[in-house]
Amino acid sequence: MGKSGSQANIFVCQQCGRESLKWLGRCPECQEWNSFIQRAASAPAARSASGSPPRELSGIAIESAARLPLGLGEFDRVMGGGLVPGSLTLIGGDPGIGKSTLLLQVSAQLTQGGGSVVYVSAEESPSQVKLRAQRLGVNGDRLYLLAEADLSLVLEHLEQLAPGMVVIDSIQTVYLPELDSAPGTVVQVREGTLRLMRWAKLSGVPVFVAGHVTKDGAIAGPRALEHIVDVVLYLEGETFSAYRLLRCVKNRFGSTNEVGVFEMKGSGLAEVVNPSLAFLSQRATGPACSAVVPTLEGSRPLLLEIQALTNPTSFGLPRRTANGVDFNRLLMVAAVLARRAGLRLGNQDIMVNVTGGFKIGEPAADLAIALAIAASFRDAGVDPALAVVGEVGLSGEIRAVSQPERRVTEAARLGFKRCLLPKVGARVPPADGIELIPVSTVREAVNKGLVMRKERSIDSEN
Repeated sequence: MGKSGSQANIFVCQQCGRESLKWLGRCPECQEWNSFIQRAASAPAARSASGSPPRELSGIAIESAARLPLGLGEFDRVMGGGLVPGSLTLIGGDPGIGKSTLLLQVSAQLTQGGGSVVYVSAEESPSQVKLRAQRLGVNGDRLYLLAEADLSLVLEHLEQLAPGMVVIDSIQTVYLPELDSAPGTVVQVREGTLRLMRWAKLSGVPVFVAGHVTKDGAIAGPRALEHIVDVVLYLEGETFSAYRLLRCVKNRFGSTNEVGVFEMKGSGLAEVVNPSLAFLSQRATGPACSAVVPTLEGSRPLLLEIQALTNPTSFGLPRRTANGVDFNRLLMVAAVLARRAGLRLGNQDIMVNVTGGFKIGEPAADLAIALAIAASFRDAGVDPALAVVGEVGLSGEIRAVSQPERRVTEAARLGFKRCLLPKVGARVPPADGIELIPVSTVREAVNKGLVMRKERSIDSEN
């Protein structure tokens, strides 16, 4: 039992937020070492005298709130049609990827429609934000800049200004003075986000919160941070590429896994109206060791190019390099090609790349990976007018994919003349100007999809 009159202390893990009455060398929750720090235990919150009583579900009326479109088509697509009043949105991304630029552009779009925005910059000075605004062509009317890290003072200013939208840049740099911990710690990030959520719900004002990411690409802070907010967005992109992908992984008001495509220019992030055409703009006009796959990102079909290169290994163990595709799926496809299609890849280095810095997560790209690898190994090429889609099974069979008609329609719209797709479950109505080539095995797909530079087929190489 603790001493009477003394304040109890607890230990909190700085990685996952787990609390303990004593110090632990290793957190049993996240398995991190030396992550517990001591802080004073907070007193239990007083219960509200007026609570919401239980209500029967059938008697609850749905309150429809009109969404607020911002005028950025790609951003509105990811958000499900626009901003929802009282929503709390978290946007994360690598340093320098363009989070602050995007939030400033979104704020400018809202002010152009007559609304007001409070931009809380706890990382940058007002002059730094002003320089970015000038580069983006933002005049700053009805856009109020608040350079303050004390979240209590920030909420007081928000009550006085009553804006139409609030931006917090970033949640790891603001703090609550009543908490005995440094900014960016688990306690500060969690309590600060909860305080902003309560204010957003009571005021009906949408709030955007920028968040840092860890070296693994996850948003820094407790995992509960993503459970608190209504919408979680990730801004992705390679440092060498001008394209930025805004991906939605959680949305309480719309569909998830939506993707918006932007291009980083000197004047800010510009919308890419036709992403498929942009990603395929530099593709070779003749047969090459690459295949085009119609992927689905949320409700949007995208055509992406998958390149492959095989080369005899200089070491005892061949290398496998995957850029933009799952490494384990690359190993699986290579094994199926060796076992079921007769390609001797045991002494070959295999490199697979998705152009444009895009990442493909669905198994519908398996057949395109297999065809690109086979083309490089056979010193052949893939017809540039051929689109390829299908999942490869361990027995060498080509399995059906979801929504094949939308994929085929997108391929036909961009001028592809043929489409290689699974025979099983392929109930696709014929599209104008495109020939459907159903295949059932990976061997059959390689024989039909390659344009051989030498007069040989896959069956004659054994």
